[in-house]
Amino acid sequence: MASVPHQAAPGAEAATEDAKSSKQDINPWSVSGEVGEDGKVKAIDYRKLIDEFGTSPIDEALLRRWEMVTGSKPHRFMRRGIFFSHRDLNAILDRYEKNEPFFLYTGRGPSSDSMHIGHTQVFDFVKWLQETLDVPLIVMLTDDEKFLFSEKRTVEEVMGYSRTNAMDIIAAGFDPKKTFIFSDFAYVGGAFYKNIVRFSKRVTYNTARAIFGFDGSSNIGKIHFASIQGATSFASSFPHIFGEDEKKTASIPCLIPCAIDQDPYFRLTRDCASGLKFAKPALIHMRFLDALQGPGSKMSASDENSAIFLSDTAKQIKTKVTKYAFSGGRDTLEEHREKGGNVDVDVAYQYLTFFMEDDEKLEKIKEDYTSGKLLTGELKAICIEYLQKYVSVFQERRSKVTDAVVDEFMSVRPLEWTGNPRVPRADLVVPVTKPTDGTTPAAEAAGTGEMSKNQLKKILKEQQVAAKKAAKAKEKEEAAAAAQGGSGA
Repeated sequence: MASVPHQAAPGAEAATEDAKSSKQDINPWSVSGEVGEDGKVKAIDYRKLIDEFGTSPIDEALLRRWEMVTGSKPHRFMRRGIFFSHRDLNAILDRYEKNEPFFLYTGRGPSSDSMHIGHTQVFDFVKWLQETLDVPLIVMLTDDEKFLFSEKRTVEEVMGYSRTNAMDIIAAGFDPKKTFIFSDFAYVGGAFYKNIVRFSKRVTYNTARAIFGFDGSSNIGKIHFASIQGATSFASSFPHIFGEDEKKTASIPCLIPCAIDQDPYFRLTRDCASGLKFAKPALIHMRFLDALQGPGSKMSASDENSAIFLSDTAKQIKTKVTKYAFSGGRDTLEEHREKGGNVDVDVAYQYLTFFMEDDEKLEKIKEDYTSGKLLTGELKAICIEYLQKYVSVFQERRSKVTDAVVDEFMSVRPLEWTGNPRVPRADLVVPVTKPTDGTTPAAEAAGTGEMSKNQLKKILKEQQVAAKKAAKAKEKEEAAAAAQGGSGA
């Protein structure tokens, strides 16, 4: 298993900087690989990012511990180094082992009416994490950010994108009982705003300028936004999920799966968390899904020909991959048969590392392509088939997401989760909210204002029983599927 991807072409040498060359630049708003002295863009060097950002690689030892603690084989994104680095993932595994509470947090900046497949990879992985760990998930839609960082977009436009992007996110298959999706424009206030202010008071303009590169022409909303994104990392920002007692919620951390370009926000957040005596967020970083044009870039919603959109037809997908997907093949058929192709820069192969589940099948494709046995057109055909199926299945799920479903996911309500089914929940945090039908909660009627310990234990026991039943049902399904596969059906 490869632990960290390194896609620079074999034999490539470090270029000396001159008028043509530039270093790779990875930040929350733009991504570009290094430009060599020959003027060509190189693949992003993720090993170098680990050193520059001060993160830790996801190595074999961590993957083994993941499987031992969770009882689940690491996701193909972890096995293949697509999620390649982390901050404090071991600490999250420690908490899972003891069934101490934590939550998942990820987000989306709604900049277009339809997301592309580069956006959905994080959400597909987060769905797997939610199912594997059985923990609550919070999804932040940063419509305010997209307004602040754009000269043209209006508030109404980005709020509309939030709604359609929420539908795309829900179509990944999240459990509504464990998932809260919110728009910054709609949710900021109350306990959440209190944490935003606490955060912002600890960050000077000089710090924001050093981390994000702001200057005298940057609007103050851009500078302030870091406190909004950071405050989502704190459990006390969500009293409807974790309760209102900050002495309890201060120790609840989150795990943030995100692309590596978002790490600067959370380096700052981790520093502020220490000062605020809140749990530091843990992170697991994803490499980018390359733009069709090749390595050193990422798909962009503003460039239609750089990305496969979730609204694309099968014909559009075929045309885009055939016409635009950067090839690692040779200039002539004879040369390709003799020397083989370069999978490190071939976009069709790189996409298959994201979408193909079978490790052995992927390795065979790699061997055939690098040996010259498999041609570029044949590799693209395999890629097209996988992408068409992925988008088609997504569109089918997306068609079932109604406005009522979106309202459910975005409603402020308690969430239900069990965590590690082998260990009783270490916390008894089950928020009490007043019913919307005007009735009085039983705990309030009893004059306590909160649920009794016995009531909480009963709820948690019911959750654990349900989780065990679900796990057994899943085992039966997998056994039946294995038996069917073994029979040659």
